[in-house]
Amino acid sequence: MSLLHVVILAIVQGITEFLPISSSGHLVLAWEAFDVAGMAAIEQAQSDRLTLDIAVHVGTLAAVCVYAWREIGQMAGGLARLAVGRWTPGARLAALVLVSTLPLILVGGLFKDTVTAELRDTAIVAWATIGFGIVLYIADRSAMTFRRIDHMTFSAGMIIGLAQVLALIPGTSRSGITMTAARFLGFERVEAARFSLLLAIPAILGAGSLAGYDLYESGNVVLGHEALVGAVVAFVVALLSIMLMIGWLRRASFTPFVLYRILLGAALLWWVYGTGGA
Repeated sequence: MSLLHVVILAIVQGITEFLPISSSGHLVLAWEAFDVAGMAAIEQAQSDRLTLDIAVHVGTLAAVCVYAWREIGQMAGGLARLAVGRWTPGARLAALVLVSTLPLILVGGLFKDTVTAELRDTAIVAWATIGFGIVLYIADRSAMTFRRIDHMTFSAGMIIGLAQVLALIPGTSRSGITMTAARFLGFERVEAARFSLLLAIPAILGAGSLAGYDLYESGNVVLGHEALVGAVVAFVVALLSIMLMIGWLRRASFTPFVLYRILLGAALLWWVYGTGGA
């Protein structure tokens, strides 16, 4: 795979990983664009494609850790104090992240391969991108906005975690569905986005661990260099995307993201049904 492919995919992943617009939908479009353009070296094994996709997730993981360093430090300190019997806000936040992550771990561990095999279809990505985008709009417009992460109960965390399981369906958007659930529960837009970012850490960490193992097992030095470039580019782009998203949500709504999702889904549907891309 050429360096150009790596950089393009890293930019796409970096922009879309934390925005509620479905990174999987954009990656489908990117690969289809490569094929249509007849770009050189696109004939790549599916295992290498998957490895690169996961490698750029490592870069996005680093970005969210840099952005959320205060919360991460708070949770780490809380867990350290919990070891000596002190229950602090940091320990509570860490427990909320754990509770919200458990459903994804359990369902993903049992059914991820089945879901990936059965649902990784461009048409499904398109309909999920549109459908869950509309649900985000409804949540954003109908919910009250007075709750902060400090007000989150463990039952609310579990509801958000159960919603996150839907992200196993390509096109749903992990960040999008967790923000949607948080908005339905009455959390402020920025607070919904902040909690979604925290949930991304364990979710991406699992994928990143698999990427590291795959790269080690492959013994492909060239691929390792490409993965490193992809991770670095994804890190820079993702960090900028996070800052821009939070800045936007401080003063405006999710509506532009919803409209973009509908346009993206429509483009994918046109590709499937209008050009025979399926």
